Amino acid sequence: MEQTKALNALEVPKPCLMLTFCLITHQVSQPYLALSTSATSPRAAIDLIRQATSAPNTFLFAELLQTQPIASLASSPDADAQAAHALLRMFSHGTYESYTSTPGLPPLSDTQTVKLRQLSLLSLARNRDNLAYGVLQQKLGLDSHREVEELVITAIYAGLINGTLDPARQTVQVTSIAPLRDLAPNAVPELAATLKVWSERCTTTLGGLEAQITQIRQQAAARNAEEKKVKAKLDKAISEVDEKDLSINRTQDAFIRPKNWQQRESQGGELMEMDEPSGPDDQQTRRSKRKW
Repeated sequence: MEQTKALNALEVPKPCLMLTFCLITHQVSQPYLALSTSATSPRAAIDLIRQATSAPNTFLFAELLQTQPIASLASSPDADAQAAHALLRMFSHGTYESYTSTPGLPPLSDTQTVKLRQLSLLSLARNRDNLAYGVLQQKLGLDSHREVEELVITAIYAGLINGTLDPARQTVQVTSIAPLRDLAPNAVPELAATLKVWSERCTTTLGGLEAQITQIRQQAAARNAEEKKVKAKLDKAISEVDEKDLSINRTQDAFIRPKNWQQRESQGGELMEMDEPSGPDDQQTRRSKRKW
């Protein structure tokens, strides 16, 4: 029942809420930047790293890494200071898998473990091939698919990702991720190269679409011209047939009319049939008939 309620709530996050969460995260990280100015000793800087990586709403660490007290830990002769600095880099742009494969790092508390796994999920969610339950379980060091689902639910409630669980297909459907991961060193050239390839692909696609549009317009113009040509021929043929029919009708009328059939126009404008005047022979024939 709890899982069903959680899954129903997964679809609620919206871009405006995601942006608000990012602003809150940035504000929460500010106190640690202020505290870094007073971390004059390596031990104080190490303790500040532990606090920042354990804070529930702090996910960006690039600015903290650039502060002088924290940056100096990388060149410190103290092995613990170097390990703490390496751990902060893991939280900034590393993953849980890289943490487990790097020797000499300090152990994680339960809170730190959950956060590093959540941040690792952000990085893995960029590639759909990494969102299968089995892949996530392996890369995040989890023991079961149930733990994978619980981690994804906590990440969604934390506003890190927006998506849903698909237990039937054993995968996570991610629709958006929060911009809460720092860029790794030397990642900008690789990102620029990727964007350049994407831009060239878009240019090629647009060029192909424009060529197709031009071809379609040319085909439409040719088809329209052909239709006009066919229509003109059809109209001409119909006109010739009408004239031929009219000529035939006139010829037939000339053969069918009697010789004594005449027409004259009456006063009302109508045509009337008139018999021809009869000759002397016709009058004699009529008198003989009356005698009988």
